[in-house]
Amino acid sequence: MIDDAIGFIAPHHCCGCGVIGTLLCDDCKYNIIDELNSVCIVCKRPTLSKCLCNSCNVPYDRAWVVGERNGALQRLIGLYKFERTRSGYKILGDLLHCVLPKFSPDVVIVPVPTVPSHIRERGYDHIMLISRYIARTRGLSCKALIIRKTNTKQRQASSSDRERQAKRAFTVNKKLDPNIPYLIIDDVFTTGATIKYAAKALKDAGAKNIWVAVIARQTLD
Repeated sequence: MIDDAIGFIAPHHCCGCGVIGTLLCDDCKYNIIDELNSVCIVCKRPTLSKCLCNSCNVPYDRAWVVGERNGALQRLIGLYKFERTRSGYKILGDLLHCVLPKFSPDVVIVPVPTVPSHIRERGYDHIMLISRYIARTRGLSCKALIIRKTNTKQRQASSSDRERQAKRAFTVNKKLDPNIPYLIIDDVFTTGATIKYAAKALKDAGAKNIWVAVIARQTLD
């Protein structure tokens, strides 16, 4: 409600073309979705129909990515994560909804848990908002199954530091149904360490079918 009021007083500009009135206009949204290509989320090698090749050894079976973290998508994520533009969750959720296939009703949405200090800084859990939006849109359940054991921040950390931090960051404190598919949602895939160990926590708890959906992929400089 607060973000809507701010948007009325100072209207948003499209992150792609700059048109006044929305964070992402329909044309720029289409441009992001239209640029989708089938490459592996881990190694970026071409794949036939999914964002995961047969060579990368990861604890999940399928993956979907909206796009590369650049241009309009990068600006939209930046506003949502770092400028407290809360309403961005709907637009990012819609983009993710567009790239996901139809799921069976037993699929459980599982958000990657956000560092508590980041929630306090923003005033909201950015991944939980997107996850719940996807769940409502598709008539699925959303459960915070993964628990964060540490509060380390991965932004600006090296690849080796990210791997080390993520390895001890997550756990699941209940036995999971091996017959239910679990879809992990996160915003940005950089080295893949967060997703890998979040998926491993689900697998250690008994999950067999683990899938991944992220908004953007980026390369660690």
